[in-house]
Amino acid sequence: MTGEQVMRKLLAGTEPVLALAPMQDVTDLAFWRVLSPYGGPHLYFTEYFRVFATSRLDKHILKSITHSPADHPVVAQMIGNDIPSLVRTACELQHHPVAGIDLNLGCPAPVVYRKCAGGGLLRDLKAVDAILGALREVVRVPFSVKTRIGFDTDAPFPELLRIFAKHQLDLLTVHGRTVKEMYRSEVHYDRIAEAVAAVRCPVLANGNVYSAKKGLEVLQVTGARGVMIGRGAIRNPWIFRQFEQVRTGAPAQLPTGFEVLDYVRRLYAALDAPDLREASHVQRIKKHLNYLGVGVEPKGEFLHRMRRISTETDLFSLCEEFLAHDRPLPLEPFPLALKATDVMAGVQC
Repeated sequence: MTGEQVMRKLLAGTEPVLALAPMQDVTDLAFWRVLSPYGGPHLYFTEYFRVFATSRLDKHILKSITHSPADHPVVAQMIGNDIPSLVRTACELQHHPVAGIDLNLGCPAPVVYRKCAGGGLLRDLKAVDAILGALREVVRVPFSVKTRIGFDTDAPFPELLRIFAKHQLDLLTVHGRTVKEMYRSEVHYDRIAEAVAAVRCPVLANGNVYSAKKGLEVLQVTGARGVMIGRGAIRNPWIFRQFEQVRTGAPAQLPTGFEVLDYVRRLYAALDAPDLREASHVQRIKKHLNYLGVGVEPKGEFLHRMRRISTETDLFSLCEEFLAHDRPLPLEPFPLALKATDVMAGVQC
């Protein structure tokens, strides 16, 4: 089956749908290849294609579509606000083996929302309505939206849901926070439940799904058809397999420290490139280790020391110090005393 056929079958079924969240410069094809052997998701969402008047398809992101295995349905995500450019890009993407087209209405990065894109569009629901109407006319594969519940308040959320229902989306992903809340507040799962009741398409719940048990709790509370996981999957690539284990009544199989260390080694190798200097290579994997680090030990020492390392030798010396053991690791985030602006929160769009 094609990726589109697999996705349509998933959406037409009754089993929970598990999706990997798109995280810019983090959940790329290299990470997908590392994740897959641990038990990957049902759906992969690309990093967003930036869309504007003179934009062209980003070759790096496009490769995650053209070089992904056939049994990995890939949804291409776009971000932008110019209707002709979004329509043009959606048409171009459909010449490639995409399982679906997704519009980003949730990215909370200031550099994005200040340009009235991503989460910034939630300040202009008339624009959202117009964009969805134009895209619905040209998108022949499953058409989806990833959204937050509002910009600085969730008051407009019911109207936003009416717009989504009007344009007959095939899938809706709701991150249960406003743009301004970033990742620092509790997730408003009641708003996700509201979305489930308001639209006819399947809804994926997104936000703070840090374990398989938490994912099942979120499904029970919201009634959503599935969950989208980002930071939790980087910290714990076993999370999708664990979800299926727990859902069927089996205990979640926890990795040992040695297995987590092997994951770091595989990730480091996957992120390498012929022209990449060692310091740049180490810096690149730190984006992933920021998420892993909060689940390694409770005092934040691993995170603190990791962020100051610049060589491969020092990096793996530190990892071996904390991970070279055969004790099982839950890889759930410890309540570390980090600043609200700490990079650990990252930007998950």
